[in-house]
Formats: sequence, structure tokens, C-alpha cells
Amino acid sequence: MIALDSLFPTRIARAEWGEREPDLLAELDAACRSIAEDDEAGRRWCEKNGYPGYTSYASLDDLPWRVPAFKRLAKLLDKEVAAFAKALDFDLGGGKLTLDSLWINLLPPGGHHRAHIHPHSVVSGTYYVAVPDGAGALTFEDPRLGFMMASPPRRKSAARDSKPFVSVAPSPGTVLLWESWLRHEVPVNQADEDRISVSFNYAWSRKG
Repeated sequence: MIALDSLFPTRIARAEWGEREPDLLAELDAACRSIAEDDEAGRRWCEKNGYPGYTSYASLDDLPWRVPAFKRLAKLLDKEVAAFAKALDFDLGGGKLTLDSLWINLLPPGGHHRAHIHPHSVVSGTYYVAVPDGAGALTFEDPRLGFMMASPPRRKSAARDSKPFVSVAPSPGTVLLWESWLRHEVPVNQADEDRISVSFNYAWSRKG
């Protein structure tokens, strides 16, 4: 039998904070809904750009400064991202990964986010606030997909790490981290309620 080796793995980090940080989850749920209601500039941007639901991405860039719950979230994320960078064997040259942006997403029933990457950052991720039944998982795409050319399709019974698309179903309080070049999408929200999450990017702050 031939020997197999696995090279160039794609790492996804997952943490569950729902039971560990229940107060934070409740505070963020209330804050996200309130901000989405009050952020007129954000709602205008969403309407102008055909964005389903609401995002603070283009209107608010200081949530950790504005709201204590987001400041607390950022501190917890710093620790998780530092551990992820270590697991990835990053040589940061004395620098570190720092929070570059953080924004709210409210995806209504029927809404979806098409496949995309997060340019100009190193690690990206999402903290899930509200995930009603039917809201959909986060789907990751094999980064080699565009180079497979004449490669045959994978069997339906293929191992998870051999599939071209892998879906990860979060729960309220789930944190997912991945390298920012990894393409991902949010399928259609088939629930009857909004799916609420907080997404973020970390950039490399070099020493000196």
C-alpha cells in the first residue's frame, strides 16, 4: 500500500464562548440590534450597494471604543488570534497581529453573502451572536479549486478534508478564525429571523 502524506493544510480555528461568556453574548445581541436600528448611514450604504440586511462595515470603524461589549470582545479575540498565529507557525518578527477592523452583520431571511476573501489582512473571523434554525452554515472553498482543471469530482463519501467545499455550522457564541485569503460564503438564510454576527480582520503590525 502506498504511503500518503498531507501537505499545505488549511487551518480553521473554532472556539465556543456561548456558555463561557453568556453575559457577553447577551450584551452583544442587544448592542447589534440597537446599532442596526440607529445607524442611518450604515442603512443608507446597505440600500445603495444592494447589501442584504445591515452591516456597519462602511459606517462605524470604532465599535470597541463606542460600546464596552465590543471592547471586551476585542480583548478576548486578541488572545484567540495570538494562539491561532502560534498554531500556524507564523514568524511575526517581533511584531504581532492586531485588530484592524470589526463590524456587525444582520442577515435577514432570504439574504446571503456571496463568496469572497478579506484583502489586506492576515487572519479573519466571525463571532456568532444569533443563529436561528435554518440560518445556514459558513461555507469554505478549497483554495486550489481554480487550479484543478481536469481533476475529476470528489465522491459524495469523500473525507471532509478532501471536499472542494466544506460547511461549518456555528452556534451562538461560536468564534471561527481562518487565514484571510480563504474564500468563503454565507448561504441563504432560510430561517424566519435575522442571523447576527460580528466579523473582524487582523493585520500584521511589524516591530519598529
